[in-house]
Amino acid sequence: MLRMRRKMRIETERMTLRTPVHSDFLAWSTLRRDSADFLTPWEPSWASDHLTRKAFSNRVYWASRSVAAGTAMPLFLIRRSDSTLIGAITLDNIRRGPAQAGTLGYWIGQPYARQGYMREAIEAVVHHAFHRLDLSRVEAACLPENAASRGVLERCGFKYEGVAQSYLQIDGRWRTHVLYAALRPDRRGRTGAG
Repeated sequence: MLRMRRKMRIETERMTLRTPVHSDFLAWSTLRRDSADFLTPWEPSWASDHLTRKAFSNRVYWASRSVAAGTAMPLFLIRRSDSTLIGAITLDNIRRGPAQAGTLGYWIGQPYARQGYMREAIEAVVHHAFHRLDLSRVEAACLPENAASRGVLERCGFKYEGVAQSYLQIDGRWRTHVLYAALRPDRRGRTGAG
């Protein structure tokens, strides 16, 4: 299994994508709290301790372990011009063997939405997944009515694949999602195996 470094970094035109560290707590909790009304319609319900330092420390610990184990790649989006945390993106559920796939999830703070940051982050993570992690497929799912999320996935080359009934609990209810995937172009079709 390909193992990733505990701390990783991806540079884009305007951002540094990196694993979270304990000193990010104040910026993360402030951005999440200030963007709560913007984020909660699209996310699983927040636990009562969601914005606490302890919960954040658990996130940092999980991120470090996941990267080291090669099972996930949780990254914060840091705008380089002013070192501001603007959102996060995670390549999770990384599967090896015949699948060679992972699942993408992301969020952006309300003040930074619709400025192209998430498109930049998705394109960078997908490129990293295909060319550094050697994955063949990156999947994503979103609510059917989330036009912004569907649009950014489509602009990043993801193709609509179908519907998953009662896929995730979002905002306290089991919700149907639309499924998208990006496929590594050089791996479509026959593998030559068998």
